[in-house]
This record gives sequence, structure tokens and C-alpha cells, in this order.
Amino acid sequence: MASRSRENIQKIQHALARKGYNPGPIDGVWGPMTANAVRQFQVDHGLEVDGIVGPITSQALMAIEFEDDPLNAPAIPWFQEARRLIGVKEKVGPGNQPIIMQWASAAGIPYKSDDVAWCGLFVAHCVSSTLANEPLPGNPLGARQWLKFGTPCEPELGSILVFWRVSRSSWKGHVGMYAGEDNSAYHVLGGNQKNQVCVARIKKDRLLQARWPATAPLANLGEVRLAASDTMFSTNEA
Repeated sequence: MASRSRENIQKIQHALARKGYNPGPIDGVWGPMTANAVRQFQVDHGLEVDGIVGPITSQALMAIEFEDDPLNAPAIPWFQEARRLIGVKEKVGPGNQPIIMQWASAAGIPYKSDDVAWCGLFVAHCVSSTLANEPLPGNPLGARQWLKFGTPCEPELGSILVFWRVSRSSWKGHVGMYAGEDNSAYHVLGGNQKNQVCVARIKKDRLLQARWPATAPLANLGEVRLAASDTMFSTNEA
């Protein structure tokens, strides 16, 4: 998933800084300081205050709209944070992956070890680090708890997908983000997939529901049709 999203975020940060708003480091990472600077810009310019750089805010801030591949859209910063973290893996052997443990610490989520399933923790990090006012589920480590997150939506780029695992009637589940689909499967960007952050193909009939953050406007980026290739279905994401 080659990404230009970091470049787009840097453009936003540069534009904010030039106009006197402090986005923090110009590093292409969508963090709380960048989101706060966007919100203040929106307040000052009579725009809807959601901290998201959609088409209207983009025009006001930079006199342009991002016409790049929808995968790079700054309107879905939680998804761009997820893409930035592709390749993060559990620590093999004793000890824990410090990056994963830091996600839990920053989000205030009790978490003992990266041996504990962390697909929900990954989504919680991506959401909480980019959408400061977005409520997380009561127990974000529980994948099916994400059925209570935000609002229901159709599966589309950036939406949170909740799947059953083992069986539909089981309490077990998996949660990740929509990165595309083919005829048989959703391509899911998530954590704890082969013990790392990566994209996996999950059969469509395992989907329980798609959800969208309550504090972010629906981006309407639509479906992303991808080739199935020869990749096997993911069957056990824990």
C-alpha cells in the first residue's frame, strides 16, 4: 500500500503554520496538535469544527482539494495512521513490543502483554490519536465491542469492520479497517494479523457490521475494488 498520505499531511501542517496555527512538528503524522490546529482554523473561519480536512476546509486552508488516490485522503486520518504503522510486529520471545505497549499507555487502556490479542488496541490507537473527541468502546480490547463504536455505515474506505471469529455465535471476533475488497473478501488493514500490522483478506460472510466514527463526517470515498490475487483467506487473526 504505497502511501502519499504523509506528504498530504505535511502540506496541511505547512499551510497551518504559515497561517499562524501551531500543528506541532511538520512530520506528516496526524497527531493531537495538528488536529487542534485544524479545529482552531475552522473556528476562526466559520467552518464546521470537526478537526477533519475535508473538501471545504481544504479549500479554505490551501485553496485546493486533494484529488489524489482516495487511499491518501486526509479526511480519514485514523486510516492514514494505520497505514503508517504497517509492519509493526509483536516482539518474538520474552518481553513486549514497546510501540504496542505505548499505544495502550497513551490511550489509557490497561494492557499487560502483546501476547494478549491487540487488534482492538490497534484500532483504538489509530482512532484516539487522530480524533481527540471520539468515544471509544467501553472495552476496546474486545473486538466485538467495536459494534458499539460510532455509527453503522456501509463498508467503505476507512470504515471500521467487525468480524466474527471461530463462529458467528462465539464471543470471539476481529476488528480492522476497510482498505478494499474483491468479489469474495474484504482487504482489512489491521493489527494482530499474522502477529503484525498488515492487510489481510477476510471472507465477506464473516462481517458483522461496518462502523464510522461519530465525530467525523462520512468521507464517502466509496468501495475500493482490488484483485483477489492468489492470497489465501485469513482464518484466525488472534
